[in-house]
Amino acid sequence: MEYFVYGRDRAGADEVKVRLVEEHWTFMDGYAEQLIARGPTLTGHDEDAESTGSLHIVDLPDLEAAKAFVHNDPYYVAGAFESVELYRFTNTSGRTMWEFADPTEGYHRFLVIALGDSLPAPPASKHLIVYGQLLTLDTEAPLGWAATVEAPTEQAAAALLAANTPEAHPWTFGGRR
Repeated sequence: MEYFVYGRDRAGADEVKVRLVEEHWTFMDGYAEQLIARGPTLTGHDEDAESTGSLHIVDLPDLEAAKAFVHNDPYYVAGAFESVELYRFTNTSGRTMWEFADPTEGYHRFLVIALGDSLPAPPASKHLIVYGQLLTLDTEAPLGWAATVEAPTEQAAAALLAANTPEAHPWTFGGRR
């Protein structure tokens, strides 16, 4: 079962995340084979950008394993997140972020979240990295869509998902360089 985990940073989380980055990466190394996408959302794409959250899309056996994944992340344990969103995820793209091999020059990466019960599937686009449907944890009812995409601007990224009010966050691939 695939899960979408998005921890939204609390104020002052940057210091915690810098201090615990190696511990967080070591924890994530234990899930390397199960990760579909990972990485921080940011205030922008310049080198002074600060973290605003952490995305992980991960394939785990069940909800208990997903909750353990969330609650044992060193960032979570240290209180870096104001909130953590946990949804079932259906990986419509069928690939991982590591299989995205065709980046476009001049484009940036974004996490786009579009909630709503009547959203159409995203269009086929070479700029979609990983995308899929968000579902409730208990009944697996549709909640919306999420995608990691590349686009020239935040507005262009949001436009890739046909929704009234999508959130678009600057995002980058996470993990060890």
